[in-house]
Amino acid sequence: MYATSLGDDGVELRPLEPWHAEEFFAHLERGREFIGQFIAFGAKATDVDSARAMLQRYADMRAADKASLHGLWLEGKLVGGVLFLNFDAENGNCEVGCWLEPAGTGRGLVTRAMRVLIDFAVEQRGIHRVEWVAAAGNTPSLNVARRLGMTRDGVHRQAHPYGGVRHDLEVWSILAPEWREARASAADR
Repeated sequence: MYATSLGDDGVELRPLEPWHAEEFFAHLERGREFIGQFIAFGAKATDVDSARAMLQRYADMRAADKASLHGLWLEGKLVGGVLFLNFDAENGNCEVGCWLEPAGTGRGLVTRAMRVLIDFAVEQRGIHRVEWVAAAGNTPSLNVARRLGMTRDGVHRQAHPYGGVRHDLEVWSILAPEWREARASAADR
């Protein structure tokens, strides 16, 4: 399969497949508390078998062209990932998301990986609208949306009951023409 280098610092973006279950579970264990601050990603992966089942679910959704997981490896170690959620090529819409364990933070990994995913979605799959949804308190996630040039569309007030609290969800998006313009401007610098 592919491995896309995201720079000279030993970071690669790769597909995250069912055969990565042991590595994926170990990664979730290392980052469970950090990852779980705002999202339940990986919460049902409580052992290698359930981690494999989660990865298989996403592999099946990828085969159905509905979603996909992509891991972020830092110097050969899985430290997080990015994903397509609600991928709807027919209508030209998708949602993207991310997660990281602490060892992957502060390096721009998600921003770099997301640029690859959005380029693919827009240029190869014809996606017109890419959406980012994050809890209003998840500042690092919202900062990625800003760095990607997304526009804050609005807030779903107290829409996300999680951890005994009802969180506001911020919705951000970028449209294909905006993405192309931002990428062209960045290339000119």
